[in-house]
Amino acid sequence: MADHSHTTEAIAARIGAPPGRGVLRDAVYGAIDGAVTTFAIVAGVAGAGLSPFVIIALGIANVLADGFSMAAANYSGTKAELDDMRRLRSIEESHIERFPEGELLEVRAILAQKGLSGDVLDQAALQITGNRENWIALMMEGEYGLSSIDPHPLKSAATTFLAFLLAGIVPLFPFILGWNNAFAISAVMTMLTFLFIGALKSHWSLSPWWRSGLETLLIGGAAATIAYYVGTLFHA
Repeated sequence: MADHSHTTEAIAARIGAPPGRGVLRDAVYGAIDGAVTTFAIVAGVAGAGLSPFVIIALGIANVLADGFSMAAANYSGTKAELDDMRRLRSIEESHIERFPEGELLEVRAILAQKGLSGDVLDQAALQITGNRENWIALMMEGEYGLSSIDPHPLKSAATTFLAFLLAGIVPLFPFILGWNNAFAISAVMTMLTFLFIGALKSHWSLSPWWRSGLETLLIGGAAATIAYYVGTLFHA
């Protein structure tokens, strides 16, 4: 378990500039989907008995088009989330302006849920409502369950696309390089990619690397197996 410094300066820097949710979700999401969808195409086309050229063409088209589509969808979704946060913030600003007494009662209720009571609760409520930004931030977290840190749509989209591209190109390498038994090698490389993604994301969880890796391997392998057997239905 990672430790961090508890000096006054370190605490001020850490609390004063929290990182927010980061891009871990976007990276894992893009990488897994990139490997799954590209190998699904490889497996489906190979199962149908089509040529390596078709596999490469469809695979590259998927990596670029589907990767961009996912990035655009993630951008739009994150932007919608940001717009909703701004809408709710505007509502709270209006309520504080129009109904300060009622909003003060809400602050007290939020702080009471956190364990404050009596004079401490009274003083804390007055201190927080004395600063408009702190007041709004508390209401966003306490009333809506939202962080005071805005998400970054462009960063999320770029992370998704890059992760999709890096993982999605792996199943195509054996075909691009013209190796013998390209499909078998592609399958092994893709399974290893799933395992690597799972093992890597365990760094940010409490699961051991092998459990996280196997979980991702099972999810990706199931999708690839389905695609392959659907492809065999169309074998000439």
